Amino acid sequence: MRFVNARIFRWLLGLAPAAAVLGTVPAAHATIVERVVAVIGERPISFEVFSDNLGEMESQAREIASWGPNVYVKIPITNTGGEPATALMNRLALSGVHVNVTAVLTLGQVESAVAALAGGAASMISIFAGRIADTGRDPVPIVSEAVALARRAPSVELIWASPREALNVYQANAVGCHIITATTDLLAKLSMAGKDLAAFSLETVKMFRDDAVRAGFTLKGDAQFA
Repeated sequence: MRFVNARIFRWLLGLAPAAAVLGTVPAAHATIVERVVAVIGERPISFEVFSDNLGEMESQAREIASWGPNVYVKIPITNTGGEPATALMNRLALSGVHVNVTAVLTLGQVESAVAALAGGAASMISIFAGRIADTGRDPVPIVSEAVALARRAPSVELIWASPREALNVYQANAVGCHIITATTDLLAKLSMAGKDLAAFSLETVKMFRDDAVRAGFTLKGDAQFA
């Protein structure tokens, strides 16, 4: 399983939109995009379209795809009116554009995206497991079935998007998910894999004590126990 640093991912998406508007790229954004694509090297990187019109999405997608051979274009599963973008995904993928289908939450959406991308350029589907969990549903069986659906198209990889905790990394790996987005803070927690819980408990008690000492809190009767 591979990792995508979500903090960098969001920062890049914040910079990318202006670069596709009206077919022109502001100089500052063009420089940033060039630098980022150069730093990433051969690794995949995604930039998102921002139009709500499917026709404009296609124009923006093709402009974004021209930024580099490793660039993936994020296309939402539908526009804000609920109109599916599957036909657009199909045209893009079959013409050689790497697509990253985003905002996916249902297995029906996964199935339609897989069918649209099959036979085209290497592409990804981002299933928002964290948002699924926010609704009280366990995302693990859903992602597991989504992985099975993705096997129908060898060119398609599945991303576990919007993880909420380190446990999600282990869950994603266990079900065979290809990629997971992860913040730097979440990645740092992976160093605690298999950590002794009793030792972790003691560390936690010491942390609480250190916090109290730094705060300088005292109660009226504390002196008699010094």
